[in-house]
Amino acid sequence: MTLGLINANPIVHAKKERVARCEDSHCCDAVDPLDIYDFVRDIRDPEHPYSLEQLSVLSEESISVDDKLGRILITFTPTIQHCSMATVIGLCLRVKLQECFPPHYKVDIKVSPGSHADEEAVNKQLNDKERIAAALENPNLRQLVDECLYSNEL
Repeated sequence: MTLGLINANPIVHAKKERVARCEDSHCCDAVDPLDIYDFVRDIRDPEHPYSLEQLSVLSEESISVDDKLGRILITFTPTIQHCSMATVIGLCLRVKLQECFPPHYKVDIKVSPGSHADEEAVNKQLNDKERIAAALENPNLRQLVDECLYSNEL
């Protein structure tokens, strides 16, 4: 957690009930937005003890999949326009997807259009392989990402 919260009073929404899914691996070979949403919805916000779902940072509707082309696009909405944690949130999403899906999927992560003051710079940083690798080599940043991904506080 950072000192001096950027958004001290975020709006918190109730968690949605999980949808029962087919467990047979042969039943549904294609990845769909709900599969991805189920993997990323519980990521903890870097600044608050709430999930990205609870803060409406992302939703099932903000995820699109083109299984034929092997592309996943996640668009998320920071809670405020000047959110300094937007890149951390994007990094958490990317790390989680790398752990859960095969590497042949091309993952694009972007902030929703008009939702961040530095939208272009954030989007560029979130989709630059070298910047991502450098960020994950930073032990403090890696620890923050791990806390967001593996926190049992939710």
